[in-house]
Amino acid sequence: MAIGRVLLLCGEVEGPFLAAILRAHQPALQLELVNSAEALSAASQVPMDGTRLVSFCSSVIVPEAILSQLPGPSYNFHPGPPEYPGRYPSVFALYDGAEQFGITVHEMAAKVDAGPIVAANWFTVPKDCTLPQLEELAFAALVEKFRALSFHLATVERHLVRMPYRWGARKTKKADRDALCRITPDLDAAEVARRRRACGQSL
Repeated sequence: MAIGRVLLLCGEVEGPFLAAILRAHQPALQLELVNSAEALSAASQVPMDGTRLVSFCSSVIVPEAILSQLPGPSYNFHPGPPEYPGRYPSVFALYDGAEQFGITVHEMAAKVDAGPIVAANWFTVPKDCTLPQLEELAFAALVEKFRALSFHLATVERHLVRMPYRWGARKTKKADRDALCRITPDLDAAEVARRRRACGQSL
């Protein structure tokens, strides 16, 4: 069955822009922008034949019950490379002093950031890069990749080709980020500086 409907799970600001990219390939495409778990649940109450779910930088965890209703794989645009699955990948990359960062597109699975990877790109982290700068670079790379894959997402039923990339072993959570961004009296000056760079305005 051809793609006739796309559920676009993303923020309110970028939603219309991303929707326009998809609709340019298929003007009759039914596009629904959802930005919360509640909105996604409501959108899934109708038959899902011909529907594709695309998540773009969303923190909403899609339940397996919804994924199983869809006729083909759903795709997530993750603002970090395969080495950094989970939440806040840019924070942990800066803390690690990573010289390379990037983005990942993958099939969604019941476990977060665990599905087969269909695209990934890396770029050099600029010297003295701040958290907002790194997040902006990742967002721009994601938009570029979204454009590159948009024709397939909007019109092609078959799966995107899976790539031989593997997810990193450490999958970070919000609690991990909150712990990293906590300054305590026992930390030396170098560790405090390292955490401040990684956490940006959080400290």
